[in-house]
Amino acid sequence: MLKTLKNSLKTPEVRKKLLLTLLLIVVFRFGCFIVVPSVNSEELANQLSGSTNTLAGLVNTISGGAFSRLSIFAMSITPYITASIIIQLLAMIFPALENLTKEGGEEGRKKINFYTKLLTLVLAAIEAIGIYVSYSTSFANIIINPGLKTGIIFVLALVTGTSILMWLGDQITNKGIGNGISMLIFVGIVSRLPSAALKVFRMAFVPFNTVNLLIALAVVIGAILLVAGVVFVQEAERKIPVQYAKKVVGRKMYGGQNTHIPMKLAMAGVMPIIFASSFMTFPAMLIQIFNPQAITGTGFWNGLYQLSIATSTSQGVSIGFTIANAIIYLLLIVGFTYFYTYATFNPAEVSNTIKKNGGFIPGIRAGKPTSDYIKSVLSKLTLFGGVFLSIIAVLPMFARFTSLDLAFGGTSILIVVGVALETMQQLESQLLVRHYKGFLD
Repeated sequence: MLKTLKNSLKTPEVRKKLLLTLLLIVVFRFGCFIVVPSVNSEELANQLSGSTNTLAGLVNTISGGAFSRLSIFAMSITPYITASIIIQLLAMIFPALENLTKEGGEEGRKKINFYTKLLTLVLAAIEAIGIYVSYSTSFANIIINPGLKTGIIFVLALVTGTSILMWLGDQITNKGIGNGISMLIFVGIVSRLPSAALKVFRMAFVPFNTVNLLIALAVVIGAILLVAGVVFVQEAERKIPVQYAKKVVGRKMYGGQNTHIPMKLAMAGVMPIIFASSFMTFPAMLIQIFNPQAITGTGFWNGLYQLSIATSTSQGVSIGFTIANAIIYLLLIVGFTYFYTYATFNPAEVSNTIKKNGGFIPGIRAGKPTSDYIKSVLSKLTLFGGVFLSIIAVLPMFARFTSLDLAFGGTSILIVVGVALETMQQLESQLLVRHYKGFLD
């Protein structure tokens, strides 16, 4: 990794992309501290400092703490993630959207991107209105001079913040090192790393005793093992051998080489984790915004709220709700892993490409048998990778019922490690193109 970074800094074009990405990240972090107009930041800190925000801890984590201080980036990029999920689900229902996704080419991708951004603005406006209503009615003196004019300014500030984040993500993807949306989430989580390290330090030495020190060491070792496991799954791959028949063209013979199809265990990367997390916290967000009385009440809406927030907190949540939430969360991660994998990797297209180039998998006939074989292998790999990632994301949830106060959950670590690996792969691929390493070797 260090060698890749060193080589990236030596390459002028890649170095420019790194510097541009760093500049955009600084803009993102700067915006996290710009409080929305009409918000009394001191009163906000006083009323919320002693309470646990049970809305969705993950939203505040990926926004780098912007949600808790009501900055212009308080909603983070979650409206865009939700819009992406909705558009991809609609593409499975409506043939017109499906054709744009699969056969529309570059123009189709631009239209899908436009529809996603348009839906993002709609969702961001709805969420911003709900946040304003929630804070103006549930908390006293946080909103200065509440009213229609103040509400419009409040909503416009939050929607504008989400729009800026979409633009920053696009710039990082197109002109930076890539993975713009994932990079913003990565930066938001990593920005809380110093406070997490301080929490572990206090766990070990305040007050100091052997038991606390051993617990802190166990947490650190567990985090290292978790990171190692995620790296193993993200980098592991199954190689399907492919042979190409020899062809005689004129007086020359072509082909005859042996190669393979690399198939990763976690081909979908971190997107299933992000999708599942957004899906789980969305009901709690809507309930706290539009029906805040249900939080402290009883009945169906309170039960749905408790079930939804169990992903991010155990405050006031029973073990039964946590178990049910963990099962749903696990199934969602596995489901989104299958969905995202088959949306980006088509076994039929791979089979047709192999057949057109005169290739075959040893022992498998070309055509549909090859497609079925690749689909079978892909299904098994996706199941293993999805279950592994979901277990890692779910297990830390139950640590909240112990005396341990974990700064980061499994979901945050999965996102950080996954995005870091994808970013390094992006840098390596750009270096390969610049240096023509594949030809020189």
